[in-house]
Formats: sequence, C-alpha cells, structure tokens
Amino acid sequence: ASSGADLNGKAAQHAAEILKKRLTEFAARHYQVTEEDVEFRNGHVRVRDQIVSFEQLVQQAYFGQVSLSSTGFYRTPKIFYDRSQARGRPFYYYAFGAACVEVIVDTLTGEYKMLRADILHDVGDSLNPAIDIGQVEGGFIQGMGWLTTEELVWNAKGKLVTNGPASYKIPAVADMPLDMRVKLVENRKNPEDTVFHSKAVGEPPFMLGIAAWCAIKDAVASLADYRVQPNIDAPATPERVLWGCEQMRKTAAVQPAVQELDAVNN
Repeated sequence: ASSGADLNGKAAQHAAEILKKRLTEFAARHYQVTEEDVEFRNGHVRVRDQIVSFEQLVQQAYFGQVSLSSTGFYRTPKIFYDRSQARGRPFYYYAFGAACVEVIVDTLTGEYKMLRADILHDVGDSLNPAIDIGQVEGGFIQGMGWLTTEELVWNAKGKLVTNGPASYKIPAVADMPLDMRVKLVENRKNPEDTVFHSKAVGEPPFMLGIAAWCAIKDAVASLADYRVQPNIDAPATPERVLWGCEQMRKTAAVQPAVQELDAVNN
C-alpha cells in the first residue's frame, strides 16, 4: 500500500524503461550496431567497443528528434478479494519486524520512562538504509505514542475535547527511549517485483509500538511476581498505570492469605 516507492516508483521505472528503449533504438541506428550492442552502465553508454557519456547520447537523440519524455503507469498486480467468500489476496506482500523495549515505572506516581528499544525490521532490499531506518524510528515512536500518551476524551455531549496540542499529548523528543537501536534485516529481498525488490516502510513499523505497552504492563506485573497481568487499557497513561500498580498491590496482599488457606486445606 505504499504510494511512494511501490506505486509512484514503479510508474517512474516504467517511464524510464520506455525512454531507455527509445535511446537504445536510436543508438543502434546512429552507430549502425544491433540493440544488443548497446549497454547502459555507471552513467555511460557502451556501444560495442565505443563508450559515450549518457549526456552525449541524450543530446544526439534530441537533435535526432527522439522524444525524451514519457508517461509511466503502474497498477499493483496479484491482489483481489471476494467479500462474499471472505477469500482472496488483499496484499501484494508482507513486511515483518520485531521490537524489544525496556521500561522503568515509578509505582508511586504511574510515570514511566523508556530506557531502551531494540528493533529489527524487514524492508526487503533497502533503497536507502538511512531513510528506511529513520522511517522505522518515526513509525515506532508514533505507535508508542498511540498506545501510551494519546488519550481521546469526549465530554457529556459527545464532543472530542482532546482535539489539539494543548490537550492531546503526542510523543516528543523527551519521550523517546534513551537508547534506541534499529537494524534492518539483511540479505532478504522482496520476492515480489517491486522497485529493486524493496518493501514499503512507512506504516508497518507503527505496530512495533505495541512492545512499549507490553513492557509497561510487564513492569507493573512484577509487583505481583508476574502471577497476573494488570488491567491497563491503551493508551497506558500514567493514571492508568497507577491504577494497574494498585491492582497488583492488592493482588500481592491477597495472594499470601490464599496460599496459606490452600496449605491448611491440603
């Protein structure tokens, strides 16, 4: 579902291939060789034993009245879905990722801090690793905010009151994990015919933010020796985390009495 690399990129690639074919045909005529003798590589064009710059060939084609503009089109293949049978292939391919988050929770206030996040994400054969890593970082932080700070509140009349930066808390620089490490899965090309076998990376890392919410719940569960999971709905605001801490304290206080009663019964 990438409108950037997958759709626009493939359309641009299609247009480029049309232009390349025109230039190849022109070079074959101009230099009186076969099209198989024309090779584009590293910004140059090899015509049998002769090498010319790409710019030189383009200029020759221009004066030879060859069109140097083209329109490309791309439609994602292989996707279909039959709602009546609930069957089909709604996605061209899948992206995969894993995240591990370390968090510290103040059990007296419900406040917390992300100490570290380790992320491994699959982007196929990366078009630009620096950009892709930035996308993974941004998607993760956005997902983290979705599940920790971005609380929606409606008033008695059903009007959304958290509708601006003054009342709706999105994650900022201070909310990022103190130690954040992102790696891309290496040597894993997209099996489908995307641009250089890459994979979309804008939205998939968003779901990795679930790791932050799970880490908070796990930290709170330690108050009861991990015997039960606290009821902390998303987003895990400090208030809800504090309620979860209180729930775990009550559980921890009741548990010894239950164990003692079981011992007596046995």
